[in-house]
Amino acid sequence: MSLPRPLHALTAAVLVAAATLGPAGAAVADPAPALPSADQLKSALLGVDDLGPDYTEAPTPDSPSPSPSPSPSADPTPVTGCDVLSALITMHATAPGPATPQAETELDGQDGSPMVTESLTAEDPGRLTTDFNTATDAFKTCHTITFNAGTEDSVTFTVTPVTLGDRQDAPAVRLDGTLAGVQLNAFVGIERFGTVGMVYGFFQRESSDAQTASMQYRTAVAKVERTLGTTAGSTTPPTASAVQGMSV
Repeated sequence: MSLPRPLHALTAAVLVAAATLGPAGAAVADPAPALPSADQLKSALLGVDDLGPDYTEAPTPDSPSPSPSPSPSADPTPVTGCDVLSALITMHATAPGPATPQAETELDGQDGSPMVTESLTAEDPGRLTTDFNTATDAFKTCHTITFNAGTEDSVTFTVTPVTLGDRQDAPAVRLDGTLAGVQLNAFVGIERFGTVGMVYGFFQRESSDAQTASMQYRTAVAKVERTLGTTAGSTTPPTASAVQGMSV
């Protein structure tokens, strides 16, 4: 049994919001720092080896698959009850913006639960600060949010601020809802690493396992720090030599 459509809708919305960490913004006068490439970001994402053999990696849009599934960030589901997040999704859907290095992944547990998602986006540090703060405000101001994944698949989640990792000021929320008597639960956290923004999601049904969500979030943060040579919460980009020297 896979996760219900509303949790997949929530996943899509989270990754769409992650993409707003870089699609638009005015050009900056100072020379732009060297940014990690999409391939370098991909190497910093969680993988099956990080989470264990109970997980499998969902096919990406460009991966061969007998029945390829659409990108989690494609065709975002309508969202109501959270104006800031709705605005973020609308901005991403309508603003062309320059190309921005980005990578994302989805790792599915047995029978599709839990499901772990991660998105990394690189951009100018000043612009990232603005976009990160906007996303942070969305977490602080949303108390409920409804995902309309179809006439019979709409579900309203309560939104509760939580701490997932070591940094108390790293924005994170817990979402709880029910659909046809089935308990749906998610944890979403965002973090920045110099010029890179991360959005992490942990989605599950008939469970509210905060310990595993936190443990895997910490694993994601540690891998980004180790791979990109920066620290969580940093506003300083990696040196040009560090970026150029990353293996892909």
